[in-house]
Amino acid sequence: MVENPNTTSVEELTSREELRELVRSQLQMFLEQANFQGAKTLLVPVQPADAAHAIEGLPHSLHAIAFRLLPKDKSSEIYEHLDSAVQQSLIEEFKNQELQELIDRMSPDDRVRLLDELPADLVRRLLKQLSSSERQATSLLLGYEPNTAGRIMTPEYVSLKEHFTVSQAFERIRSLANITETIYALYVTDGTRHLSGILSLRDLVTAEPEQTIGEIMTRDVVSVHTSVDQEEVARTIQRYDFLALPVVDSEQRLVGIVTVDDVLDVLERETTEDIYALGGLQADRENYFQMNLFRISRRRVTWLLVLLVTNIFTGGVIGANEDMLEQVVSLAMFIPLLIDTGGNVGTQSSTVVIRGLSMDKIRTSLAWQIIRREAMVGILLGFMMGIIVVFVAYVFLQDWRVALTVGLSLWGIATLASTSGAALPMIFKSLGFDPALMSAPFITTCVDVLGVLIYFYIARALVEF
Repeated sequence: MVENPNTTSVEELTSREELRELVRSQLQMFLEQANFQGAKTLLVPVQPADAAHAIEGLPHSLHAIAFRLLPKDKSSEIYEHLDSAVQQSLIEEFKNQELQELIDRMSPDDRVRLLDELPADLVRRLLKQLSSSERQATSLLLGYEPNTAGRIMTPEYVSLKEHFTVSQAFERIRSLANITETIYALYVTDGTRHLSGILSLRDLVTAEPEQTIGEIMTRDVVSVHTSVDQEEVARTIQRYDFLALPVVDSEQRLVGIVTVDDVLDVLERETTEDIYALGGLQADRENYFQMNLFRISRRRVTWLLVLLVTNIFTGGVIGANEDMLEQVVSLAMFIPLLIDTGGNVGTQSSTVVIRGLSMDKIRTSLAWQIIRREAMVGILLGFMMGIIVVFVAYVFLQDWRVALTVGLSLWGIATLASTSGAALPMIFKSLGFDPALMSAPFITTCVDVLGVLIYFYIARALVEF
């Protein structure tokens, strides 16, 4: 048998990405040839995340066909890895029975994440089709505020009692292992579900069979309330290196856990929102690169209009000093340099402060210390750059007054930009707003206006007409 020269063996692949692309291309080939058995055989051994990647890369008309070929025991897990746009398009293709089986097999937290992105009438229809136990678990999570611990937790966990022996605990774990999110973190509750302790699977494995859970558990339990913001949940898991974090209600009863895989999703979404906000963009959960042009324009135009109006003031300041520019034309040469430098310094300062706030590295009590520190950085930066600009300006113009004006202005603008870049996000944070809303474009524009004012003020003081 002659080997196909275009066929690439798995052993020759140099990266996981090549494997994913190979699966996608072969899956598409099988489907286009109506070789459904070959496509099904191809998908069986593939990791769920890679299978989802392969399906997403197919033409839209092949999504539903490929998904229907998946084994039922893997379909829900693969569905959870799909992009939200692909998930919704599949829902439109499914029959009621298919949809009910798929949604019913999903874990409650992943199901809620999907329902949050669907139209309200479709959510009501899907909830009615769920089994009684799954509908109850889903309704419980939907009852909590969005972006809180209660909304992203799962009620599927292993709970033990203090009087259980290690042997009894293993029996309970074996009976629940297939229906719980994780078994590596075990939680101890009393008769009214109050959280009283925690232990790991390692603690259980290394203990004697006759020991009780109360003897080996840790009573100092780190937990979060259902109303805690999801970013704080992520920071807590990161701080203590947990695989899962227990969630309790107002009466300290254990109601669910947040696992590290859910936290990674939260961090990705929150980081994306912060990066978009820093660029002056509105962010939501929809894939930006799959939106139509009108929606993209609508999301980007708001900040641009604000900045456009603000920049008009810069033009107004320059127009008000037209007489000075007519007499000393060389002053106009340095306006772009000054405002660009001020914008860059402000952007640097705001970026590090906003990142520090989002990572909980900056405490409120240290706000003024951080602002003073950034102000000193601005002074030093302005001094270093100011000396260089004075020298260069004098070499070109042979006018020490203009050169000194530019140098002093750059010093003042750098100080202002660095200080405001640190202070404005802090102020937004103290007012309860997302500090990332104080975006780089906004800070840059504000510095432009004030920088031009500083420049002409110093010029009027130093330059004689």
